Amino acid sequence: MPRTASAARRVRVNARRTARNQSVKSRLKTLEKHFREALAGKQRDAAAAALRQVVSALDKAAKTGVIHRGKANRKKSRLTTLLARLTPAPPTPAAATA
Repeated sequence: MPRTASAARRVRVNARRTARNQSVKSRLKTLEKHFREALAGKQRDAAAAALRQVVSALDKAAKTGVIHRGKANRKKSRLTTLLARLTPAPPTPAAATA
C-alpha cells in the first residue's frame, strides 16, 4: 500500500496509463493482422486500405509514447515492403517510350 498521497496518485495514474497502453497495443496488433490477412488473400486494394489504417495507428501510438518512434518507423517500412512485393512495379515513362 502506498504511504503518501502522491504515491497513491502514482498508483492510480499508472493503472490508468497501463490500461490505455494495453488497449492501443492490442489495436495495433489487430490492425496488422487484418493487413496480413488481406495480403494473404492477394487483395491489393484491401491491403492498401488496411496499411493506411496501420500506419495511422502506429503514428498516433508513437506520438503519444505508447511505442517508440523507431519501432513505429520500422514496422511501417516492413509492412510497406510486403505490400510492394505483392504489387508489380508500374512501368516507368522512359521504359514505355523506348
